[in-house]
Amino acid sequence: MVRIAAFFVGLGFAGILLIALIFGLVDYIKEPPTPTAEHEFYKHPKELALASNGAFGKFDRQQLQRGFQVYKEVCAACHGMNLVAFRDLAALGYEEPEIKKIASDWAIEVASVNPDTGEAATRKAIASDRFPNPYTNDTAARAANNNALPPDLSLITKAREDGAAYVYSLLTGYSRQPAALVKEFPGSKTGPGLYYNPYFANLNIAMPPPLTSDGQVTFADGTPGTVDQAAKDVSAFLVWTAEPKLENRHRTGLAVLIFLLIATILGYFSYRNIWAEAKRKVALKGPLDPDNMARREDAKDEAGGIAG
Repeated sequence: MVRIAAFFVGLGFAGILLIALIFGLVDYIKEPPTPTAEHEFYKHPKELALASNGAFGKFDRQQLQRGFQVYKEVCAACHGMNLVAFRDLAALGYEEPEIKKIASDWAIEVASVNPDTGEAATRKAIASDRFPNPYTNDTAARAANNNALPPDLSLITKAREDGAAYVYSLLTGYSRQPAALVKEFPGSKTGPGLYYNPYFANLNIAMPPPLTSDGQVTFADGTPGTVDQAAKDVSAFLVWTAEPKLENRHRTGLAVLIFLLIATILGYFSYRNIWAEAKRKVALKGPLDPDNMARREDAKDEAGGIAG
């Protein structure tokens, strides 16, 4: 009885879901979703080929140093990296004296406390400090950026879909708002303090174009400081900040795959040379044992002879 009741209850739930699906499809056909400016004019991030891409990718140390320079000269004015310390720059090829000088010369000082008065103060950064946030708190950050909060860049390529490609596309995607967009969606006109960027989710971003012209950054290694090059390099640098152990992970993964391949081959040959032979030597027991089958046949014959 309980099973029958449970069956009808389940059937009722299934019927309700089916009815809801049918009504939903009917409503969708009668009143399809209204197109939006974001849906019509948003662009998927452009492809970005970096040395760190792929299962065997490795960081290009020169590119990472150029990317750090772009961050230092352009991005650090608004964005901090509270998960990255100055001493982590050793992985990019900087020597200890260079790291200490970079920290000491950093334009934004680190929050501290005056030991004499106990009041809030600032001090020069040291190698063990993390890259400081340019704003004391979120309220100050919003006040300085048209109520927009500049995100921390430590994990930005992990926090955004398409990662480095998104960052690169965003930095190079600023443009004039298309007349067709304003004509079709008058309410989506870029407002004061906003900038049109088709790679941003709602097309209008509060961050002004950080890279405005070629030559804005002069690279020490002689690489041309074009907007495109600077965007690529800082994107590569932010891949490193988000996953500094990427190369170790790739090496470990390759070693594990090789180990599993060898172990699989050894296991297969062990089976062929040991267990397959042992399996053939196992004697059948029970009803299928040839001796037992013969005894049953003999017993049947004897029973038939007695009955006759």
